[in-house]
Amino acid sequence: MSAATIEAQKHDRRSELKAFDETKAGVKGLVDAGITKVPRIFINRHNQSADINSAADAANEPSWSVPVIDLRGVGEEAALRRKVVAEVGRACEEWGFFQVINHGIPLSLLSEMINGVRRFHEQDLQVKKQYYSRDVPPTKFKYMSNFDLYEGLVTNWRDTIAVVTAPRRLDPHELPEVCRDIIIEYTNQVRNLGIILFELLSEALGLAPNHLGDMKCAEGVFFSGHYYPACPEPEVAIGTSSHADADFLTVLLQDHVGGLQVLHADQWVDVPAVPGALVVNLGDLMQLITNDKFKSVNHRVLAKNVGPRISVVCFFRIHAGGEHADTAYGPMKELLSAENPAIYRETSTNEYLAYYFSKGLDGTSALPHFKLKA
Repeated sequence: MSAATIEAQKHDRRSELKAFDETKAGVKGLVDAGITKVPRIFINRHNQSADINSAADAANEPSWSVPVIDLRGVGEEAALRRKVVAEVGRACEEWGFFQVINHGIPLSLLSEMINGVRRFHEQDLQVKKQYYSRDVPPTKFKYMSNFDLYEGLVTNWRDTIAVVTAPRRLDPHELPEVCRDIIIEYTNQVRNLGIILFELLSEALGLAPNHLGDMKCAEGVFFSGHYYPACPEPEVAIGTSSHADADFLTVLLQDHVGGLQVLHADQWVDVPAVPGALVVNLGDLMQLITNDKFKSVNHRVLAKNVGPRISVVCFFRIHAGGEHADTAYGPMKELLSAENPAIYRETSTNEYLAYYFSKGLDGTSALPHFKLKA
């Protein structure tokens, strides 16, 4: 293929992306229009459909099961807490992923959060359009499709709402009425859960419970509500491309539809929708500050011919451009030794996120960019 042909294809793709972007209708708009074929920008040529098809067999491998950790009584009984800390440590070292049950957030609140995301995405398009924005990071509530629309290798089959909910205090009037109260209540409760999780992670590293908290790891929360419409050709599309998260810790609420997978032992493994559970996974910044002791692993969401699938994600990180965004983060000195020297150089949230957003969800890790030269 000639250089001219490749350049023409890039131009055609960018034109198609721009046309899609300018509708402000998102993926749901395509489905509402009655399409029966996936538009070209969504065809998943880079992750390969064969990889997706083979994942079903790998996901059913009986030896692989994402850990489920019961948090009941973790703050009340010392012996039980030591057991949970050990379970969290193993999950972080071996998986980078686990689910938590009995986490203290009522089932009714989880259900209402899912419904709140649904209500926003299923309201009249003209109402939604007033929130459409491609600002990264968002300074206010926004609605959009694919934060990396122009950078990503493939357009993901999903629409998203997003807002920074901490450390700043949300002005309720910035939020759409259809999901205002539930976003505020849910993110407040998830932030409280995050503080507990960071305590458990600190202890699993052999550190004082408040260590990661004192490093401001739990200070910032970035909320996203994803809406994945039913896809007419799920075998050629992808819900969310393979990626690792750009944060310290992620707490995810998913509905019953399924499709989330984690890469473990070179196999894609389903993360089942456990009623009442929340999915917890580590991000790149946690792997960096733990000097590879804890893992940030790739995960993805398959497109489905049923839906919509709805998920709610809370990313714990210091936000680009905000207070402490220039604070240097490197491998924690408490974890280093002559036998375990630093693998990564120090970086800031501003630098890390600038690099992460520039490359988009291309299936590759951002961490090698921050490795010290041998």
